[in-house]
Amino acid sequence: MRAVRFSRFGGPEVLEIVDLPDPHPGPGQIRIAVRSAGINASDWKKRAGLMDPELPQTMGYEAAGYVDELGEGVTDTALGDRVFGFCDEGAAQAELAVLSSYAPVPPSLDFAGAAALPAAVETATRALDQLGVRSGGTLLVNGASGSVGSAAVQLAVARGARVIGTAGPANHDYLRSLGAEAVTYGEGLTDRVRALAPDGVGLALDVAGSGVLPELIALAHGPEHVVTLADFSGAQEHGVLFSRGDSGRAVHSLGGIGALIESGRFALPVTRTFPLDGVADAHRAGESGRVRGKLVLLAGEQAG
Repeated sequence: MRAVRFSRFGGPEVLEIVDLPDPHPGPGQIRIAVRSAGINASDWKKRAGLMDPELPQTMGYEAAGYVDELGEGVTDTALGDRVFGFCDEGAAQAELAVLSSYAPVPPSLDFAGAAALPAAVETATRALDQLGVRSGGTLLVNGASGSVGSAAVQLAVARGARVIGTAGPANHDYLRSLGAEAVTYGEGLTDRVRALAPDGVGLALDVAGSGVLPELIALAHGPEHVVTLADFSGAQEHGVLFSRGDSGRAVHSLGGIGALIESGRFALPVTRTFPLDGVADAHRAGESGRVRGKLVLLAGEQAG
């Protein structure tokens, strides 16, 4: 099968399409013929050598496609079903991928839309669970217009929370369409939030990692009410929980997101798609920092 791989660390130019042996599912796993695979910020960190030291490395943790092989004991899906989910081996950007956690593709979504879901939905759900977001509370989301931030906004609104989200002015209407109250990030953030919530907020989620943890702690009345997804050193310095997948992923979120999508209460836009062999261009687009929604690679028939 054709797959994305790199054999040295560096810029997007190190990415290549290579032929690799077809993978096969283990017990409880499935294999899919990949039609779309998601791209995340962690991909270019991995490619640059900031994560795993081993070489060579394949790419991608989320994909959608048709089930084409079942592992031992799998009874909740069948050959030919449309599914999306996680590839724990980090090899989803390929023509075939083994999924360990998966769910049916919501009927209203194409494969590109489904491949955009797993990482954003799981990450946002995990953080909301750790914060204990529930109906009646107020949540401040710092960095609310990206894929994870917008997922967190919508999932918190679905739980019945009041949500205040930070973003640049160009994204304020977008945040309002998701059910959030929008404020501009940057200097003066505390005053702008207090104009909407004079007594501060109950909880705060930092998605952007823009050095605002002290302000979030003050607004949320203590570090125990704040979770960050992006500021590891700040979390250590200020006693804030840094949420990471290796401490337990919220894979239960995959099974529940379809109902929210079909009811019109959740959407995650795909900003741009690329063919599998356009992965380097996809990285360049993502690293530019000007992408609001999701970037997705297309494989198989989707790429034609």
